[in-house]
Amino acid sequence: MALKVAIVGLPNVGKSTLFNALTQTAQAQAANYPFCTIEPNVGDVAVPEPRLAELARIGGSKEIIPARINFVDVAGLVRGASKGEGLGNQFLATIRDCDAVAFVARCFVDDDITHVEGRIDPISDLEIIETELMLADLESLERRTNSLEKRAKGGDKESANTLRLVKLALEQLNAGHPARAADIGPDDEKAWRMLQLLTSKPTLYVCNVEEDAAEDGNALSALVAERAARDRANCVVISAKIESEIALLDPEERAEFLETLGLHEPGLNRLIREAYKLLGLQTYFTVGPKETRAWTIPVGATGPQAAGVIHTDFEKGYIRAQTIAYEDYIRLGGEAGARDAGKLRAEGKDYVVHDGDVMNFLFNG
Repeated sequence: MALKVAIVGLPNVGKSTLFNALTQTAQAQAANYPFCTIEPNVGDVAVPEPRLAELARIGGSKEIIPARINFVDVAGLVRGASKGEGLGNQFLATIRDCDAVAFVARCFVDDDITHVEGRIDPISDLEIIETELMLADLESLERRTNSLEKRAKGGDKESANTLRLVKLALEQLNAGHPARAADIGPDDEKAWRMLQLLTSKPTLYVCNVEEDAAEDGNALSALVAERAARDRANCVVISAKIESEIALLDPEERAEFLETLGLHEPGLNRLIREAYKLLGLQTYFTVGPKETRAWTIPVGATGPQAAGVIHTDFEKGYIRAQTIAYEDYIRLGGEAGARDAGKLRAEGKDYVVHDGDVMNFLFNG
């Protein structure tokens, strides 16, 4: 399933440096002036998944295919973006097209890199961005209200339901809260998403810290973490500068470099895992002589829904799925060992897939 995360922030907070590291390219020009990124850059990157290599080894696979995730480098927002300042309208439209938003907060001090607001205050930076997104949402909702009210009075039940959700969102926004602060029941989730509100999107705060704080963060990132807990947002600490250096190294050099810094893995791995967690996603695997592959599905997806990620015909003609838990597949040396130990299960249409399941689908086609 396609997953697109917008990388958002004020100018010169490290967005493009982070994007370059994510894509291991120089697609986004990281320069010390506002709006160096004019068109949104989109990077398609592999999701780090350490389980793939072991599955491929046991399964004798010729190729490993990881899941993919898209990151969009959105040019820096400024005060007034909701009114079109600093190319704001273009940027806001790009964010609206994404599934989640990663707010990059500058949590480092460097006199050589200017700050558009003239000070280092990550909380204020986040508030500026959030305010602009909230103002854009308010304008969008207020434009729709009159027509919805007319249709609702005419007996249109769908319009009445949409109007109820619009008023719920307006209540939060007018109180100074993002739309995601509203309590939305399962029955309203689809209609709520259809409102396409910028501040209802799952949000991740990315604290861009100096190199020495890459592992544990610093006082500024601690403030952002506190704010994230209050704002129903996830939070991750990362040093974009370190990540841009790591991205240029080969695997062996990368491991040595991480060890010298006291890091167990690149911060980008944590960032992508947090993006998955943010959207309630999980992974299942298919293993064979040709390839071992990771597939992305929502938590709670059933067998047929998981099969549909491979091909819609698999979902339509689903009969059952031969399923082995990842731990059993590894411990028992693959499919044959799992079958002999009674750990290969035939799961029907109601089966809820677990993260790490190794699956083979049988279907009418």
